[in-house]
Amino acid sequence: MKKLDDLVVNYLEKYNSALAKFDWSLLNILVEKIRRARELGSTVFFCGNGGSAANALHWANDLTFPVSKAGGRPLKALALTSDISTLTCLANDLGYEEVFRFQLQALAREGDILIVLSGSGNSPNIIRALEFAREKGLHSFAIVGFDGGKAKELANVTLHLSIDDMQSAEDFQLLVCHLVLKSLLNAG
Repeated sequence: MKKLDDLVVNYLEKYNSALAKFDWSLLNILVEKIRRARELGSTVFFCGNGGSAANALHWANDLTFPVSKAGGRPLKALALTSDISTLTCLANDLGYEEVFRFQLQALAREGDILIVLSGSGNSPNIIRALEFAREKGLHSFAIVGFDGGKAKELANVTLHLSIDDMQSAEDFQLLVCHLVLKSLLNAG
């Protein structure tokens, strides 16, 4: 068994190497779209599965409270993973692949933003949400790892960290969240 120190060094070396190759200019597009959504009173929706579902909640919290507390118009942010009764109802009655699309159908309007968080970018419910966003005029972002999957092609903008590790992909989702938050707070 490897020593913990070796695991940490190996993990960080691979993660930092992938981060060094990432096109950080894409972050400016994401920040600007969210800033504009705030100005227009549009909603930013988040979704993901597993750890990415928890990260969707984290994104919604960070963009709702700290940004709104900083002054100006509040930012409307909603994680489609937050209502367990709705999620389980939709999964039971329509199938798990419909849990995000159906919520978007009920809640979203043209001009809103969808941000999908996924390790692989291939989850059927993520793909259906992105297809709905494209059909209904929502601007979509995918924050993905591995090879980016189908989400990489469906989203308007994809922030893809090319790394074959789920935990690193999920770390990347939160890194992007916190960089967006700091950018929004610094802009006022």
